Amino acid sequence: MSIKQQLSRLTCGISAATLLSASLLATPAVATEKVRWQVPLAFPSHLVGLVTPVKHLADQLKAISGGDMQLRYYEPGELVPPFEIMNAVSTGKYPAGFTWVGYDQGTIPALPLYSGAPFNLEPPAYLAWYYQGDGKKLLEEIYAEHNIHPMLCSVIGPEGAGWFAKPINDLKDFDGLRIRFAGIGGKVLEKLGASVTMIPGGEIYQALERKTIDATEFSQPAIDKMLGLDQIIKNYIMPGWHQTLTTSHLLVNQGVWDKLQPQSRALIEMGCESATLKGFAESEWAQPTALAEYQKEGVQAQNLPEPVLRELQRVTNEVLDEIAGQDAMFKRVLTSQRDFMQHHATWHRMGYLPRDFYQQD
Repeated sequence: MSIKQQLSRLTCGISAATLLSASLLATPAVATEKVRWQVPLAFPSHLVGLVTPVKHLADQLKAISGGDMQLRYYEPGELVPPFEIMNAVSTGKYPAGFTWVGYDQGTIPALPLYSGAPFNLEPPAYLAWYYQGDGKKLLEEIYAEHNIHPMLCSVIGPEGAGWFAKPINDLKDFDGLRIRFAGIGGKVLEKLGASVTMIPGGEIYQALERKTIDATEFSQPAIDKMLGLDQIIKNYIMPGWHQTLTTSHLLVNQGVWDKLQPQSRALIEMGCESATLKGFAESEWAQPTALAEYQKEGVQAQNLPEPVLRELQRVTNEVLDEIAGQDAMFKRVLTSQRDFMQHHATWHRMGYLPRDFYQQD
């Protein structure tokens, strides 16, 4: 073939590619079906990292689909109370909900292992276990019995251990406290003599103000500040031994999910993965600022003494083993997490600098 012929063929190829590109650009980037979902929230939408990922999810799906996929989220209680989201999705009353799945531990004991458990996986290891290990598969199996398809859609780091009128220097200091405490950590404190109650985040301030509870935990420093908890109690306990992370999930009615086109399902899954990353970044950015503001306002931030943490871990393991003896799925999830933590521990210990090095003078 002559150079002239080669140039002619190359010119034709470039022209064809140009026409194809122009054709693609002239049509929507992603052709999708129309999705219009009402999505009740368990927490207010402004809570950084915990719920703000649902905004990212809704915005990204709308943009990438050219407006075909729209998730309209509703603040807690506008459609259903926070504790009733799972049932509303399961029965098809609403196509989806965005929630902290630990609220449903009474129905599904294994869920607190996914929403944030004591002395458990930290976010990087949790994501590895969830996406690369057994986590995602087991959660889908759990929810299959309830006609729900679950998706991890947010993860943030450890919470504060809570707001207490007095410092905690011994396990005996929990005895007799009336406290709002979530998940498995609440069962640990019950074993230590505390009177534990579970109320939605939006009702905590009033409960403290009316002195119906003596102490509370809710979330991370920046989120607790949004709720104004520092206005009532000035003694803040850390670290969040009871929740080494917190997750939020998008729950979708299984029938609704199955009717979606594969492309739509893939976009929503990708959207939740993107939202998880975005929310984690937002959360990590916000926490040091909140702690600095607490310090200026006279909030006393106390780190629990190591002997207290060791004792809490001992009691936690007793509680975990008790629940595992009563529920087969809880045992499967717990065993999977423990096995991965043991496997991951060498990397965690040797690969990362000790925390004392993480400071710039």
